[in-house]
Amino acid sequence: MRILILGAGKMGSFFTDLLSFQHETAVYDTNPHQLRFVYNTYRFTTLDEIKEFEPELVINAVTVKYTLEAFRQVLPVLPRDCIISDIASVKTGLKKFYTESGFRYVSTHPMFGPTFASLSNLSNENAIIITEGDHLGRIFFKDLYQTLKLNIFEYSFEEHDETVAYSLSIPFVSTFVFAAVMKHQEAPGTTFKKHMNIARGLLSEDDFLLQEILFNPRTPSQVANIRTELKNLLTIIENKDAEGMKRYLTKIRENIK
Repeated sequence: MRILILGAGKMGSFFTDLLSFQHETAVYDTNPHQLRFVYNTYRFTTLDEIKEFEPELVINAVTVKYTLEAFRQVLPVLPRDCIISDIASVKTGLKKFYTESGFRYVSTHPMFGPTFASLSNLSNENAIIITEGDHLGRIFFKDLYQTLKLNIFEYSFEEHDETVAYSLSIPFVSTFVFAAVMKHQEAPGTTFKKHMNIARGLLSEDDFLLQEILFNPRTPSQVANIRTELKNLLTIIENKDAEGMKRYLTKIRENIK
């Protein structure tokens, strides 16, 4: 299959490495310097090159801020039977765009990134495949993710956004609060250092990505839950309520079983 990957960043390079030995691949990036880091593939910087390549599948791996813009740029030079796809963690506006584009499409969300995941061992990582879209496109990504031994979940666009609001906004906000109140210590404990590494990794992500995940309409209710739990815990601490603390620890241990 002829596969065009948009964006030569971390995830674009990852998918290129993954697919280039079994498919004819090309990477398109408007920044030629980014293409220095991709191998065993065609390197495109112009739309004419894409048109001549005639891709059968496009994987949009640019940063979430430019996902729709990248699609709009290349659609005019794609064959009409080409399947277009994204791997964005934020699906805002994509369902409407796909419907109006007239192209076959598939949308997935590999829920790992180069910051934390070991890309050589993804057996403990997850991926979401959106149930709406082209059947053959979904089969392609399902086979691909199974090869990586990812745990695969199938959700609609709506269900995906609900899942992301829960699984990403809670750890993101918790990490932000930690980073906001922490101070550098001469001899930090093990737990502190682990939280510090998580905070540094998260805060190295693209600002727009963090913003869009937290601006998900379903995020405020998740953040409100954190506020409620902090208030309850603070009351227990201020009152030195040993029995209350015991009940609280029992409850949260049940939550993480």
